[in-house]
Amino acid sequence: MHPFRILVLLILLLPAAVCSYGQKKVTLSGYIRDAASGEALIAANVYIRELQQGAQTNYYGFYSVSAPQGIYHVVFTYVGYENIEQEMNLVESRTFDAELQPKGKLQEVEVRSTRDDENVKTTEMGTVSLSMDKIRTLPVIFGEVDVLKALQLMPGVQSSGEGNSGFYVRGGGPDQNLVLLDDAVVYNPGHLFGFFSVFNSDAVKNITLIKGSMPANYGGRLSSVVDVSMKEGNNKEFHAAGGIGLIASRLTIEGPIEKHKGSFVLSGRRTYIDLLVKPFAKGTNFEGSGYYFYDANLKANFAFNKKDRLYLSGYFGRDKFTFKSSVSSFNADIPWGNSTATLRWNHLFSDRLFMNASVIYNDYNFSFGGSQSDFELKLSSGIRDYSSKVDFDYYSSFNHHFKAGVNYTYHKFIPNQISGRTGDTELKPNNDLIKYGHEAGVYLLDDFDLAPWLRVNAGIRYSLFAQTGPYKRYFYDLNDIKTDSSYYGGGTVVKSYGGPEPRINLRFQLNSKSSIKASAVKSYQYIHLITNNGSTLPTDLWVPSTFRVRPQEAVQYSLGYFRNFLDNVVEG
Repeated sequence: MHPFRILVLLILLLPAAVCSYGQKKVTLSGYIRDAASGEALIAANVYIRELQQGAQTNYYGFYSVSAPQGIYHVVFTYVGYENIEQEMNLVESRTFDAELQPKGKLQEVEVRSTRDDENVKTTEMGTVSLSMDKIRTLPVIFGEVDVLKALQLMPGVQSSGEGNSGFYVRGGGPDQNLVLLDDAVVYNPGHLFGFFSVFNSDAVKNITLIKGSMPANYGGRLSSVVDVSMKEGNNKEFHAAGGIGLIASRLTIEGPIEKHKGSFVLSGRRTYIDLLVKPFAKGTNFEGSGYYFYDANLKANFAFNKKDRLYLSGYFGRDKFTFKSSVSSFNADIPWGNSTATLRWNHLFSDRLFMNASVIYNDYNFSFGGSQSDFELKLSSGIRDYSSKVDFDYYSSFNHHFKAGVNYTYHKFIPNQISGRTGDTELKPNNDLIKYGHEAGVYLLDDFDLAPWLRVNAGIRYSLFAQTGPYKRYFYDLNDIKTDSSYYGGGTVVKSYGGPEPRINLRFQLNSKSSIKASAVKSYQYIHLITNNGSTLPTDLWVPSTFRVRPQEAVQYSLGYFRNFLDNVVEG
């Protein structure tokens, strides 16, 4: 039998093997938040001393743990915050929302984002989670804290060079990294030709990098995931903060929509490179030339009741380069940038079952407009997505967490639109170049202890992609000469691809301080990046899989030995 088929059977059968029966269990669930701002804390820890077991909060600060009836000491912890220890008599299921108090700045010397023994206890390999407090301790560029530059200091991550916003992870290409901002894909994560990222540090709460063993809830890329979450805003009081750097200034305003129920945050940033250059360009042949970038982040959330919360977040950013020459009478305007919008609904079906449903819009576009005398030229390219997804988390017990979900994306590719005019002659854009695609995926993921020394994270993802019309397909002979064409109407499937993507991570616990981990991940990527290495401008083109361009496919295997030294102070 094929090994991946065996894996699928294991995913279906192993959970049944770990089901246990005995003393009645009760559930403790709730949220862990910042006591000062009310913001949810991602990956905060919940630990029951008597059971010597713990769990972490999810992306929205929610936790759920099950235990036999009894009296327990429950500890809530998060890096940079004071611990809370609560004695609880768990005779029946209950909720408890913990608010952790931030430590004083002078006390923030701990740089961990997880439990001391997290690296040897979990199945994760190559996963790094960073809070902004941690990132701000790293070197800055021109006075600006940069999220992506911080990630490029991590092992296995390499910049693709100055003048380029991409990065390489373990040999993968820049297009093989899935970059997310509140669930929305960011296709070009750089400003100023790659010197800065589009992520304003004042608007970011947390960033997670997955370099290997990608879990089944992520798909569409082969190499890595960069998952960035925006701040939610202070739901207790209004605050404003800003900063003036060497080349940019920023301002952030946050406050409650209704105290303890909802909040908002609005953050903006703009460079003044154009203003700094303007005096030097005045009176020269290039007067009026310049460059600047700006971006704006907005996020709001509101809890309608204890089970339902709505989130709305958005991003809009642009770079703009202007060139003017009085000698050649040539003028050019070159803007490019990303825009995203995400609407999410959290719902608690029970104290163990958590759901998030999202609708997402994201867009990236680049354009070049040039003119000289009576000649005008405009070139534009981009990609636009409309997406929806639903994810479920079911917390069966401390050592059993089940996830399932489905997602769908409608792609519109504009790889190269050219229009122009010279005299009485006009060139109109060719809409035949626009391509359309539908991408979907469904996944199941189970994380559980098969034995005290063996933890399994097994998942299966099935993905589909279809290129659809309107589309004109051309046929070529052996010499690559066009011989014929065929037209596909709107919505007609031109070419489709799909397949299973099994993933499995194993952790073999050797002792309390060391473990061996292994993983195997198969994944497909249905969209591709055509790069122009001769230009520092973001002229790269995104295109779908077609008859002539097949999806990318990869299988990654990882094996590692993990150990903590000196009472978990040093890890390796």
